Amino acid sequence: MDVDAFVTAHRADWERLDDLVKRRRRLSGNEIDELVASYQRTATQLSALRSAGADPALTARLSALVARARATAVAGAHASGWRAIGRFFGVTFPLMAYRVRWWWLGTAVISLAVMFLVGWWVARSPSVLANLGTRAQQQNYIHQFRTYYSAYNGESFGSEVWTHNATLAAEALISGIFLGLLTLFWLWLNAAEVGVAGGLLVAHGRATEFFSLILPHGMLELSAFFLAAAAGLKLGWSIIDPGPRSRSDALAEEGRAAISVALGLIIVLLVSGSLEAFVTPSTLPTWARILIGGCLAAGFYAYVLVLGRRATRAGLSADIEEAPDMVPVSQS
Repeated sequence: MDVDAFVTAHRADWERLDDLVKRRRRLSGNEIDELVASYQRTATQLSALRSAGADPALTARLSALVARARATAVAGAHASGWRAIGRFFGVTFPLMAYRVRWWWLGTAVISLAVMFLVGWWVARSPSVLANLGTRAQQQNYIHQFRTYYSAYNGESFGSEVWTHNATLAAEALISGIFLGLLTLFWLWLNAAEVGVAGGLLVAHGRATEFFSLILPHGMLELSAFFLAAAAGLKLGWSIIDPGPRSRSDALAEEGRAAISVALGLIIVLLVSGSLEAFVTPSTLPTWARILIGGCLAAGFYAYVLVLGRRATRAGLSADIEEAPDMVPVSQS
């Protein structure tokens, strides 16, 4: 190896790396990527110089540069990771939720209408009520409904509820791949179940108790379910009507959007699960429990509308970006 020629060929790269390391606290995302790639190349070049038995002073200086670059690259990778998390919750998730806002609203309105109609039908129809079991069986169901939220340890109950709800939301979302038909079926079952429970308690004079147990966590929980279903329905619709895109491109784009919604809803459902485990069964007055749930639900809506609208007006993209190629290059 001609060491002098090698040094001449790569001196500018090493100086650039040294400059990036010195400015490590003020680097942009692209500069961090450049630093990582330059560090990898310089480490390979240092290995080649050592193998060639180059000037010990040169290898020592280059070793020190590589060590400082390694430390900066590790710190930069962590910072980049935190930026990615911040961008997801500051742009990607609210923007994806905002994009399906009309599907979300339609899903919520229709589902709530079905719940009300089923509940009214059960509460006002003696024959339907009779088909739900004997009076003793109905009283037992009401007792179980009343004690369900306070019968278990809060931490374990919250974890179980979170897992269960996240699974249901994922199923509703992923089911959209079947033209949205399975998502619609899931919505019907969920709405009918809530409607039957509400109608049964109303028929037995327990309307206030029903809403006092459902609303504290239900406002946020149902909002998350409706959003998951809306994303699933839009995914299914992209197969039926892809618009100007090819069907495969439309499905891929809406699939990535659905994944973003699903990831964001994990946190939303964690909050609603905590409400269900600790607020719903608490000894707080009914108005206080409902107020807490209502404020969190309203905060979620505001978060999506404000950040989602801002990102839309700024022309930001929430789609998954391709990572730049950063392959270590061995040069001699």
